[in-house]
Amino acid sequence: MYKIILQAPKLITPFNEPARDLRIQNQPLWLHQRNILAPYTTKEKELKPKEHLPTDREEMLVYRDNLFFDEEYFTAFIKAARKKGRAVRAAFSAEDPAFKEHALPLATSYTPAGNLYLADLWYYPRGPVADVEPLLIDLEPREMGYYHVPTYMADQSGDLTFQVPLRTLIAIDSWVHIFIADIVFGLFSRGARFEKRINEDLGFKLGFLARALYEGKQLLECSAVVKVGRNCVINPSAVIYGPTTIGDNVHIDAGTVIDNCIIGNNVNISQDVQLMLSVVGDGAFLPFRAALFMTTVMENSMIAQNTCLQMCVVGRNTFIGAGSTFTDYNLVPAPIRALDGNNELSLSNRPVIGSAVGHNCRLGSGMIVYPARTIESDVVLVASKDRRVIDKSIRYDDSDHHKFKFSGLHQRLYGPKKPELESW
Repeated sequence: MYKIILQAPKLITPFNEPARDLRIQNQPLWLHQRNILAPYTTKEKELKPKEHLPTDREEMLVYRDNLFFDEEYFTAFIKAARKKGRAVRAAFSAEDPAFKEHALPLATSYTPAGNLYLADLWYYPRGPVADVEPLLIDLEPREMGYYHVPTYMADQSGDLTFQVPLRTLIAIDSWVHIFIADIVFGLFSRGARFEKRINEDLGFKLGFLARALYEGKQLLECSAVVKVGRNCVINPSAVIYGPTTIGDNVHIDAGTVIDNCIIGNNVNISQDVQLMLSVVGDGAFLPFRAALFMTTVMENSMIAQNTCLQMCVVGRNTFIGAGSTFTDYNLVPAPIRALDGNNELSLSNRPVIGSAVGHNCRLGSGMIVYPARTIESDVVLVASKDRRVIDKSIRYDDSDHHKFKFSGLHQRLYGPKKPELESW
C-alpha cells in the first residue's frame, strides 16, 4: 500500500514544535505512526502544504502527521475500509462519548459534516477520487473513574471519570491533546484492554494467574504485566504495579512506587519517588520524593526532589526545581480554559487539568503553578516574590534570563521559525 503523509506544520504551544516531532507514549509521533503502519505499507511520500496527491491508481493511505492512532484503531479501520472496497475517510459521531468529551474540545483539525466529524485519514482502494464516504469505527468507550472530589472542593461530587476508548484516534492540536493521548487514550486504554482480555479470555487469565503463582508475586506485580528491559537495577523494596513498561538501563531506588506507567531508557529514579499513570521519557532523572500523577515528561528532563506534578506535560531537556507544585483544579469552581489549536483560550471541558512546560526550560525551586498555564520553551524562571506563584502563562519574552549579565549562556533553541531569506 502507498502511504501519503500530509504535513501539519502548525507549532504546538508551548513547545514551538509541530505535533509530529513531539513525544507521545515516549516515541516521536512520526515514528509511532510509522511503526503502526509498517506492516501495511510498501512505499511512502511526504507532501508539502498545497502539494497535490499522486495520481497513481493503486491502493493508497493518506493521513495528516498530527494524528495519534493505536494499532487497535488502525486494524479496525483498514479492515472495514477494504471490506467496503471504496474510498473512505475516518469519521466520528458527534455523540461518541470518548470523542465528544476528550478529542473534540480545543481541536481545530476535524471537519464537521452534519452529525459527524471527519478526521484527516483516508483510504483509496484505487488511487484518489472525489467521492469519499465517511467511515465510522466504534471506539468502544467505557467510563472509568480517576479522581474523587468532595463537594466542598468543587461543583461536582463523587468520582470524576474519563470516557476511555479501546481504540484510539485523536488529532494533536493542543498540549491538552498530548495529555489525552498519553494518559486517557494511552495508559487508561491499555489498562482497559487488559481488563477486557482478563474478563473474556479464560486461557489468558489462567496463564496470568499461573505466572504470578510461579513468581510468588501479586497479580499486578508479575512479569506478565510488568515488562522490564535489559540491564536494569531495581531495589527489592520498590513496588511496581502493571500494566507497566520499563526500558533498558533504568535505575530504580528504594521506596519507589510505580503504577501503570511507561518508563523510557536510561531513566534514573531515586528513593521514594511516586509515579502513577505517567509517561517518563528517555534519560529523565527523578530525584528523591518527586511525584508524578497522570503526567508526561519528555526525554532528558529532570524533576527535582519534593516536586509534585499533576496532569501536566513537560517538554525535553527541561529542569523543574525542588519543592515545586503544579496544581490541577481551581479553588473556586470556575471553568478551566486552555489554549486551543488556534492559540486562543477556550473551555477545556476538563474539571481538573495541570499545566504545560516547553523544551529547554529552567524553573527555580518552590514554584506554584496554577492550572492550565503554559511556560514557553527556552524560558528561565528564578524564584522570587514576583515569580513564586505562576498565575498566568509565561512567554519567552518574559523569561528572567534576559535580565542576567550572562544571558547569552542560555540559547533559544525552539523559537518560532523565521522566514527564509531569498537567495540572490
